[in-house]
Amino acid sequence: MLRLERRPEASQTMSYVSPLIAIVLMLVGGLVLFAALGKNPLEGFKVFFVNPISDLYGVSELLLKATPLMLCAVGLAIGFRANVWNIGAEGQLIVGAIAASAVALHFYGSEGGAHVLILMVVAGCIGGMLWAAIPAFLKTYFNTNEILVSLMLVYVAQLLVSWLVHGPMMDPDGFNFPQSRLFEDSALLPILLEDTRLNIAFTFALGALVVGYIFMFRSFAGFQMQVAGFAANAARYAGFSAKRMVWIGLMSGGAMAGLAGMSEVAGPMGQITEHVSNNYGFAAIIVAFVARLNPVGIFFASLLMALLYLGGEQAQQYLNLPSSISNVFQGMLLMFLLGSDVFINYRLRWKEARA
Repeated sequence: MLRLERRPEASQTMSYVSPLIAIVLMLVGGLVLFAALGKNPLEGFKVFFVNPISDLYGVSELLLKATPLMLCAVGLAIGFRANVWNIGAEGQLIVGAIAASAVALHFYGSEGGAHVLILMVVAGCIGGMLWAAIPAFLKTYFNTNEILVSLMLVYVAQLLVSWLVHGPMMDPDGFNFPQSRLFEDSALLPILLEDTRLNIAFTFALGALVVGYIFMFRSFAGFQMQVAGFAANAARYAGFSAKRMVWIGLMSGGAMAGLAGMSEVAGPMGQITEHVSNNYGFAAIIVAFVARLNPVGIFFASLLMALLYLGGEQAQQYLNLPSSISNVFQGMLLMFLLGSDVFINYRLRWKEARA
C-alpha cells in the first residue's frame, strides 16, 4: 500500500517542481470544470487562456494586470522570507491609493507638472507603509498576531475608502456616484504603448523586482531575514534583531502595495472609487508562494495570475459564465500548490501490508 514517508531532508528539486505540478493540475481541473458547466472544454480553454493574449492589446492588458501583482508580491516576499506574515496588502494598497488620490485632487485645477506624479508616488508608498506600521507596532510591542491584525485592517481600509468616495472625495458634478473627479493629465501615468492602457507603472514593477532580488540575495539585511526565516534561534544567537525583521518585512510590503494602489488610480482607473482594487493584494499572496518567494518567479507567476483575471472577463463575455470564475482558478491553483508542497518534505513509498 502507498504511504507517506518523511524525507531525511526537504527536497530542493520538489520545491521547484511543485508549482509546475500545481499549474498543470489547475489546467486539467479547468477542463473538468468547463465540462461540468456544460461547456466544450477545449473551447473553454481557448477562450480562457488563449484569446486574452491573441493580439498586442491583449498582451498589454496582461502586463497591465500583472503590474500591481508584481509590486505587491515582491513586497510580501521580503517579509515572508523572515516569517513575517503580512496578509493585509489589500488594505495597504487601498490606503496607498487614497493617499495618492488626495494629492491628485489637491492639485486639481492648478497648473500641474511632473511634481504631481512624484508626490503621488511618494504619498502612495507612505500611505501603504503607515497602514502596515499598525501591525508592525502591535507585533513588536504587544506581541500581537500580525496575520490577524493586517487582515482585519483590510476591512477597515475598505470602509474608509467607501466613506471617502461617498463624502469628502466625491465628485461634486458626478450625480452622487461614489467616485472622485477624473484626474487631470498631470496626475496620470504616461502610456508606454500607443493605443493601449499599459503605462509606466510596469517599469516601476520591473524595477521593484530587480531591487527586491538585490535586497534578498545580495544584501546583508536580506541575508539576516533569510536566516531568521530558516532558523529563528540561530538568528537570535547571531544577534539579529527580531523587531527589525518585523519592521522591514511589513514596511516593504506596505510600500510596494501602496505603490500598486497609486498605479491603479493614476493608471487605468484615472480616479478613485470604492472598488479601487480587484483583490490584487490577496492574489499577490498566491503569486509570492507560486514563485517560491523569488523575484524572477514572481514575474512569471504574476503573468499567470493576470491571465486568470483576463480569462474570467473573456469567459463572462463569450461563455456566459460569471467573471468570478477566475477566483475558482485561483483557488484551484492555491489548493494544488498546497497539496504538491506536501511532497517537499514527504514522499510516497509502497509498503507491503502486514497480515
